[in-house]
Amino acid sequence: MRYLLLICTDPTGEPERPGDVAIDDWVTETDGSGERIVGERLPAENAKVVRRRGDRVQITDGPFAETKEQIAGFDLIEAESLDRALEIAARHPMARGGLVEVRPFYAE
Repeated sequence: MRYLLLICTDPTGEPERPGDVAIDDWVTETDGSGERIVGERLPAENAKVVRRRGDRVQITDGPFAETKEQIAGFDLIEAESLDRALEIAARHPMARGGLVEVRPFYAE
């Protein structure tokens, strides 16, 4: 099953600790296992927010969320179960320094 890992900043995140997996190592590990399909950083300073209200389209610089967490990137993974997807997410460096939201793809 496919899962989207939303990689987010979090002001309550902790600094790296000795022995934490570096992002390049995490990518190499998950690419090597065939579990990571694709991933990219998503710089917030280039974001735009599009809203359509009635016949009017509003485009603003964004994101403007009410929370302090911001999406910083994503990884698309293939995992045999939700438990495995959570294990993969827990090893991501941003699980300590930020947060990783795990979302399964909709399955009919």
